[in-house]
Amino acid sequence: MNGEHSATTDERDEQTTDDTRTQTMTTDRSRLCRTFQTAPAAVPRENTAKYLDSGLSATGFQKPDWLVPDIEDGTAPDMKSEALDNVVDRLPDAEFVGEVWPRVEWSYEDERFRDRGREQIRTLVREVGEFVDGVVVPKVGRLDDVKRAERVVAEAEREYGYAEGSVGLSVIVESARAVSDLREISQWGGESRLHGLVFGPVDYTAELGGRELDGQPPTWDSLLWRLSNEASANGLVALGGPFDRLFGERAGVRFYNGEAYADQVEREAQVGLDGSWSLHPNQTAQANRVHMPSPSELAGDVQRIESFHEAKGDGTGAVVVDGQMVDEATYKNFVNTVETVTVIHEVAPEQTTTLYDEELLDRAFDLDL
Repeated sequence: MNGEHSATTDERDEQTTDDTRTQTMTTDRSRLCRTFQTAPAAVPRENTAKYLDSGLSATGFQKPDWLVPDIEDGTAPDMKSEALDNVVDRLPDAEFVGEVWPRVEWSYEDERFRDRGREQIRTLVREVGEFVDGVVVPKVGRLDDVKRAERVVAEAEREYGYAEGSVGLSVIVESARAVSDLREISQWGGESRLHGLVFGPVDYTAELGGRELDGQPPTWDSLLWRLSNEASANGLVALGGPFDRLFGERAGVRFYNGEAYADQVEREAQVGLDGSWSLHPNQTAQANRVHMPSPSELAGDVQRIESFHEAKGDGTGAVVVDGQMVDEATYKNFVNTVETVTVIHEVAPEQTTTLYDEELLDRAFDLDL
């Protein structure tokens, strides 16, 4: 692609007025995203949509909250067009109950990728706009680049007759520029169509010149905390990065590396990330459960809430339950547990009815929160 066309494209983006930014948009921020499962949209198989079909037909705990048909890194360069075609062909007839967020191509530093991403977004909105909740844009740079991606979505939305804000935007934070502007991106996102911040550790590590030591990549714990904090402050979803060591081998036996993945997901849950990246149905089943209160956690918090309500009815501001003081501050944490289960039940009742007994669910849903 020649330089003249690149300059023209960028100039058109920059000349778009601020009206294209959806600053007055009202967005439901209570969305559920325990699992962000990327599925290559085309692979060199007889059925090139094999993994996309698998994701769209998943049930039980293997069903992701967000299915991400991958047109970017998960698809070979010579199969991008077929990947896009597969998404367009499959989504209208799919019975998937969850959110669908195709990942397109993009790069803050390469206009060729942005041009391809722009056309992919236009095609998705034009052909299957009613079947997608939004698009995932990778390798964004500073705030201006995120705004540029948002304008592309907004323009396609208007051109093909969709209501403002119908198609959301999530971005993968995997560049030094995006991390440097993380607070500004999050604050702007809280008033726009931006819904999610996803960490991309592989590209980020490479851009910083980091490396693995003894086979262990950096964990970026402080960055995950920042991601969680900025997302929470601005009503966005925050998601951890992928765990690509799917299988290990010992004594000649190959095994699924579930214990190590669970360790990563638990670390992400502890710092308040809403969900985790999944590359495999087994990972989806694990992450769904880790980001879901256990039966004992739900039972304990329901009891604490019930006891606290009883104490308030008696004119007391706090009560001790199982040795723990429950007051207005701790009460909010217990409410979070019940509200999380409530949202999961609305989206995936087959999961809640499998994990919790009916009496416990009735008690939880009968609470006045």
